[in-house]
Order: sequence, then structure tokens, then C-alpha cells
Amino acid sequence: MAEPMADGEIADRIRARRGGDLRALDQALLYSPQIALGWNELLGAVRERSTLPGDLRELAILVVARINDAPYEWRAHAPLALVEGLTVEQVEWLREPVGATPLTALQTAAVEFTEALTRDCRVPNDMFEQVRARLGDRGVVELALTVSAYNMVSRFLNAMAIA
Repeated sequence: MAEPMADGEIADRIRARRGGDLRALDQALLYSPQIALGWNELLGAVRERSTLPGDLRELAILVVARINDAPYEWRAHAPLALVEGLTVEQVEWLREPVGATPLTALQTAAVEFTEALTRDCRVPNDMFEQVRARLGDRGVVELALTVSAYNMVSRFLNAMAIA
């Protein structure tokens, strides 16, 4: 494939959200500049304008990355998960969930919610209500949006063979 446009207003807006750099994902998206712009806005909102606690956001992203076998997504978000308060033990368990869980009850519920939505494209009513009881209406919506958005990310990464 030819090189995408890496300059111009859209690329600059993506760079601004990324702290100055374009990543491999951004380079691929820039083949379709208007979609890249929408993507940047959507993912910026999910990551930066949600009220979902950062540990739950990054936990959900890591679960999506594991299930969808998206190593780029995992590498990008594992360090962020640590910054957001997950422990090394919790991140390692999310990568390979065997043995006793080091997660809190809320984190465990978020993992189960994320696994269901990622694998089955739906969440059982009782599971939805359990998470909603803990996070409220806005929180459960934002968790579902985060899981859905990062399923989109991982599937695009995999389609473009960005590992």
C-alpha cells in the first residue's frame, strides 16, 4: 500500500490527542481521513471524557485485546492499566486468567461483562443489572461503549495485520 497522508489538519488532530506521534494504527486509519477523524473523536471521548473509572476502562480494553488476540492493543494498554491503578498481578491475571483472581468484585463483574459482550455480542440481563447496580446507568453505558469501541479497534488492528 502507498503511504497515507501523514500531514494536514486531520493528522495534526490525531497527533495532538496522541501527544505528538502517529502510531501504526493512525497511519492505517489515515488512508480514510474522514473516518480517521471520527475514530479519533470517538476514541478520545471513550478514553478521556468518560466517567468510567480508569482501572475498569483499561481492564475492559485488556480483556478485549486478550479475547480478540490483538497484541498491539495489549501492548498499548497494559502500561496504562498500571497507571490507572491495576497491579502487575492483576494485569498478568487478565492476560492469562488461571487460578484465584486478584480482582475486586467490581473488577470481576466488569471482566465478565466484557467477556460476554465480546464473545456473544450481548450481556445477560442479570449480569447487566449487576453491573448497573454498581456503576449506575451512565457507568454501565460507558462500560458497554468502551468494550464495543475497543472491539472495533482490535478487529481493525487484526484486519490490517498491525501486531
